[in-house]
Amino acid sequence: MTEDLTGQSPGPAAGPFPAGPDPYENRRQVLYWRLLARLLDGEEQPALESASLGVVEDIGLPSALLDPGTSLDSVVQRHPELAAEFDGLMTPEDVADGSRDRAAEVRHAALVSKVLLNVFATGSNAVTAEQLARWQSDAGWLERALGCPPGGLRGGRASGSGLDAGGLGPELASIEADLVGRMRLREVLADPALAARLTPSMSLIEQLLRDKGNLSGVALANAKSLIRRYVDEVAEVLRTQVAKATVGELDRSVPPKRVFRNLDLDRTIWKNLTNWSPEEERLYVDRLYYRHTVRRTTPQRLIVVVDQSGSMVDSMVNCTILASIFAGLPKVDVHLIAYDTRSIDLTPWVHDPFDVLLRTNLGGGNDGPVAMAMARPKIAEPKNTVMVWISDFYEFDRSQPLFEGIEAVHRSGVKFIPVGSVTSSGRQEVNPWFRERFKALGTPVVSGHINKLVHELKTFLT
Repeated sequence: MTEDLTGQSPGPAAGPFPAGPDPYENRRQVLYWRLLARLLDGEEQPALESASLGVVEDIGLPSALLDPGTSLDSVVQRHPELAAEFDGLMTPEDVADGSRDRAAEVRHAALVSKVLLNVFATGSNAVTAEQLARWQSDAGWLERALGCPPGGLRGGRASGSGLDAGGLGPELASIEADLVGRMRLREVLADPALAARLTPSMSLIEQLLRDKGNLSGVALANAKSLIRRYVDEVAEVLRTQVAKATVGELDRSVPPKRVFRNLDLDRTIWKNLTNWSPEEERLYVDRLYYRHTVRRTTPQRLIVVVDQSGSMVDSMVNCTILASIFAGLPKVDVHLIAYDTRSIDLTPWVHDPFDVLLRTNLGGGNDGPVAMAMARPKIAEPKNTVMVWISDFYEFDRSQPLFEGIEAVHRSGVKFIPVGSVTSSGRQEVNPWFRERFKALGTPVVSGHINKLVHELKTFLT
């Protein structure tokens, strides 16, 4: 007797899923074939849909897993016991004895199919604010399934994760950008109720920054509110990273401040043990010892030059926020310059990244020499200056003049740090011509991950 797609024998006395050559493998394949069919075509295949429903119901999972219109939040709300299964769902598992739980593999296929279908089958129609919010939530579940915090792959609030899941982050960011582009953003922003449903993300912030000149009234106010929320959330993550970075050595040439909070109780007891009186059971203290808390710091000047052309929006947002954080450190003089075909000195607003972003004009070409002409006069003491230049360095006919300016700055004693991009995923693209010359100059391009730049800057400035 032959079996159908699910591994079920058609005979009435066979039961729901009788043992066959390998019924578990049949069921697993049915679920994955359905997933591929929906991802490639989008139309339902009745035979696969019917067979998949039979598999899901037979293994005790809700049929909502097969409905692309049902968000993962809704599934978990109705079936809270599944939440733990989605966490780490797609991370590798070590099987000590090499054995396989075939029933568990079928269940795994059903859950994985739900996550992938909700995230990658986005259609091509116009997108509402509610649909964007639902996709962002589903993408968060995919990140959790891969062992990352929500937002950890797409860039944004979880930008310290350091995970990229094999380069998936940029693909998720691209899908999100496409959804934002298909949304009637101006209409959504003009309605406070709809705008409140938006969750700020890098893709959304990029679109808001590009479109801010065409917004006014309620729409502009809602756009500013979203940008402010995003800036504050990312700033909180970056402040934590800066706080954890290496700090300067203790300056033992400065006497410790003699206050109670600096009292080194363990050392005080140890040094006075010779004064212990066994008869009285009392320790007499001749001298108190205090901890050194003052650290060696020297005034430093940090000059940040950021390419604000369209491809560098991620870097512009992150570096603007990072510059404002370092500007808050004692004895650090921070200057911020943004450029495309023109350059603008944003130093007066460096303490407020929100204000800086509203003054940027994303897009256009590149003219690095113009930015260098603005940056070089800011170098007062070369040995005491660090210049961070964030760009993809595609300058075309201006490549040689820009590199000559950079080389002169470096040889004057300035610590020059070229950065390809500053993203949470670490993805970067740098003109190979510049990359090779920076390497020969002894100033290799810093990895695009924000953590690396934080470490480089904190080490130099403290």
